[in-house]
Amino acid sequence: MRNIAMLGLGTMGAGMAANWLAKGFDLTVWNRTRAKAKALGEKGAKIASSPREAAAGADFIFAMVADDTASRTVWLGDTGALAGAKRGATIVESSTLTPAWVRELAREAHGHGCGFLDAPVGGSRQAAADGQLVFFVGGDAATLERARPALEAVGRRTNHLGHVGAGATWKLINNLLIATQTAALAEALNLAEKAGFDAAQTATLILAGAAASPIVQMKLPRMIEADFDETDFAVYLMHKDARYGVALAQQLGSPHEMISGAAAAFARAEAKGLGAKDFAAVAG
Repeated sequence: MRNIAMLGLGTMGAGMAANWLAKGFDLTVWNRTRAKAKALGEKGAKIASSPREAAAGADFIFAMVADDTASRTVWLGDTGALAGAKRGATIVESSTLTPAWVRELAREAHGHGCGFLDAPVGGSRQAAADGQLVFFVGGDAATLERARPALEAVGRRTNHLGHVGAGATWKLINNLLIATQTAALAEALNLAEKAGFDAAQTATLILAGAAASPIVQMKLPRMIEADFDETDFAVYLMHKDARYGVALAQQLGSPHEMISGAAAAFARAEAKGLGAKDFAAVAG
């Protein structure tokens, strides 16, 4: 039970894949842009030409892609991973997706005789590289226990939150908090500048105050320096997560004024051409 397929080699997926290789798992990878798989191939990973090929024979099939559309593409259809998955394989969807699509995908996986977990992650690019991610898991306990060795090889904590869809739901809530705090920080810095405060003084005051949450501490220096090129998590992805979160709040009849404002802030940043930059560029 040490044969893993990884679909998607972005910032997080590449870090996860490298850790599985380093810890002795047999790994097959697929990425839409094949060149991104080259470094892992040089370290011993097999490189597949399609998600279906990657999934063939794997005990665990993980995906880490951008959104619902990308997830649907890698899992379904003639070249999708489910078409290649063996009965008894465990599907682990670690992308940040809508709960509705995650539940639909679980039904598809079960129809193919596969176990299913929705297991999005918390953590930065560095956490992925260091094998220190946090998993938010929805699914049954037995499936989680089968997948635990693979999860623990790339993560420091696994939170079992309940039924399928619970992981996806919590990940959106988690990212809405991050988006809101980051957007508010960007506006506070802009206001302080226009009010005549020196940037260094502003940073000192914020970091010494009650508003200095971990995400504020992480992103404030990058905002002060306008250092957005090395991307931990891109603006366009945070905008997508915020949109998904607002839609979920609307579906559940939950207030969403603050998170809608954050979504609008990231939409503005993306419209400025900053979509591929680190999400600290909401201050740009």
